[in-house]
Amino acid sequence: MSNEGLNQTVQSAEQDSESTAATSAAYAPAATDASSVALAPITNLDDSSLYIHRELSQLQFNIRVLEQALDESTPLLERLKFLLIFSSNLDEFFEIRVAGLKKQITFAREQADADGLQPHQALARIAEVVHEQVDRQYQILNEVLLPELAKQDIRFIRRRYWTHKIKAWVKEYFDAEIAPIITPIGLDPTHPFPLLVNKSLNFIVELEGVDAFGRDSGLAILPAPRLLPRIIRIPEEVGGPGVNHVFLSSMIHAHADDLFHGMSVKGCYQFRLTRNADLAVDAEGVEDLARALRGELYSRRFGDAVRLEVADTCPAPLVDFLLSQFGLSTAELYQVNGPVNLTRLFSVTSLESHPHLQFPPFTPSIPKALQNSENIFQAIRKQDILLYHPFESFTPVIDLLRGAAKDPNVLAVKQTLYRAGANSEIVDALVDAARNGKEVTVVIELRARFDEESNLALASRLQAAGAVVIYGVVGFKTHAKIVSILRRENGNFVRYAHLGTGNYHAGNARLYTDYSLLTADPELCEDVSKLFNQLIGMGKTLRMKKLFHAPFTLRRTLLDLIAREANNASEGKAARIIIKVNGLTDARMIKALYKASQAGVKIDLIVRGMCCLRPGIPGVSHNIQVRSIIGQLLEHSRVFYFLNSDADEQILLSSADWMERNLDKRIETCFPLEGKKLISRVKKELHTYLTDNTHAWLLHSDGSYQHLQPRDEQQVCNAQTLLLEKLSIPLIEVL
Repeated sequence: MSNEGLNQTVQSAEQDSESTAATSAAYAPAATDASSVALAPITNLDDSSLYIHRELSQLQFNIRVLEQALDESTPLLERLKFLLIFSSNLDEFFEIRVAGLKKQITFAREQADADGLQPHQALARIAEVVHEQVDRQYQILNEVLLPELAKQDIRFIRRRYWTHKIKAWVKEYFDAEIAPIITPIGLDPTHPFPLLVNKSLNFIVELEGVDAFGRDSGLAILPAPRLLPRIIRIPEEVGGPGVNHVFLSSMIHAHADDLFHGMSVKGCYQFRLTRNADLAVDAEGVEDLARALRGELYSRRFGDAVRLEVADTCPAPLVDFLLSQFGLSTAELYQVNGPVNLTRLFSVTSLESHPHLQFPPFTPSIPKALQNSENIFQAIRKQDILLYHPFESFTPVIDLLRGAAKDPNVLAVKQTLYRAGANSEIVDALVDAARNGKEVTVVIELRARFDEESNLALASRLQAAGAVVIYGVVGFKTHAKIVSILRRENGNFVRYAHLGTGNYHAGNARLYTDYSLLTADPELCEDVSKLFNQLIGMGKTLRMKKLFHAPFTLRRTLLDLIAREANNASEGKAARIIIKVNGLTDARMIKALYKASQAGVKIDLIVRGMCCLRPGIPGVSHNIQVRSIIGQLLEHSRVFYFLNSDADEQILLSSADWMERNLDKRIETCFPLEGKKLISRVKKELHTYLTDNTHAWLLHSDGSYQHLQPRDEQQVCNAQTLLLEKLSIPLIEVL
């Protein structure tokens, strides 16, 4: 079936296709042969026991990240980085996920998802899991990583081990760099408890004595200014050979007395408060989204409290005092054996003095089709060019826009921006294009979480250069990654396009795996142009020839493709589905996969993060295997493979995960790969992930994950390493 024919079929397709049971196989073996066993299918696929709670699944992903800190095959500083990523992920988890659940309870809007858990039940389970894992995280830090780092002459020297020379240097540093800018806040009726910024480092100080005004409240708060480094490197002449650090918190603990002259400090204890950081902008209720968003960005720093982290040495009365100030329960308290703000240790993970403790550097390659071409438009016109970042360079995407900015034959450039970064070469090229007289239109998503401020700045810069800036569509985030370029060639208009699975962020393109397609295919480029017209202007949904897009045709298309595989299996034909996404939470998509499994379709899901589907349930998901790859690079590409035994195999690439928000509340794109060469290539790359036995985790039906290890005499397979070896340029060749 052609893509155009499929699109026409999808327009009238039922969103929930039924299918019957049979068995089949395809090019890659499935995890189980259970489909050959006669099983009584479960008819009620709405049963809550068939689904995993999304937030608990997200926690499982964070636990898999933490486990990497124990992987001795991973370089030591990278193991530390994984432990810190766990902290960073937990911060966002509390700021957004936990905050959202608490908000439902506060406003009496408790609503269970397909798994049946009510928000208060989910919060109780979350607290139980997170307390256990945070304790484990600090145990790994203190008992495993710090001793191993010390063996490599990287030390964090605690106060009890300070030499006289270190003490003298710390005192001098404290007096010169810390004391002048730190402001103690005494607590009394005229100095109420201060409003503390989200995730800021603070100290509660227990005092004894009376100050100059006769006050004796006994308590003070010390907020640590954000401009102060949280770890300070000690000069070698002071600390000795190696890389030695002291924590800012240790310095403040040691010299807190100096900040309260004439009084005695009985105790000084660090703490950190996490707040709700989700923005509450009603896009439909404001006249100027950018102005409203700027106001909300300030409010984000002072949202409702959701978590309190405190040093485990803090006395119970002080802990209770802090909890009462923030309106938190003991379940929301995390007492930790170490710094409360571990993410500030990231600077140590890239020490230039210890490259052997980090992943080996690599240079992304450039496809031969672009290496041998002086004009990128000519190269794209000859053939579609597929890039797999970061194994292959993101530079051709930047070069396409740079070329468009300078080419006198280019008339117009249109692009979506979700995340681009503060210093973006992509934006530089768009600015140059606008200044060179091109018609430049940019659809910027201002509500890209935690990139709102950066996107506001980019929007202002583009507008100043003369570009038309659109903030997307009210009620829908613009998450599609597309570029459209209009060029005059021999008196005719010719379109070029870029479509991707990831963001236009050069930094992310070095860390995230994503596909990019550079194409001059007339039908696909026309579809991209139509989508821009739909985003920028007004009008009914335009019929596409090859492109599928949310919130209109993407869900229906995917359901139809799944149903087709199920129908083929029921007729005794070969049937196969492989899906690679970041998250799978949409109940309707899961239900469709369950039905396909019941029909006998072999299904492999490569889901990095949240997965609410339970594999391996007899009669339901016995033909489904779910794996997660956690390694050097963050798996981010979205790839959908369907065997389509009646015609040619199909591979679709997409900006969308299989989540409700992506399929219903975001503007997303999904586009086909065409040509046996590209399809065969991506199929092999999917197979590489399916054979990984070093960084793959298999999901069990109870929601737990098992880390795969090579069996006896089994060849070791690390998918990311194999792809790096195949596609990137080894550093030795660069040198």
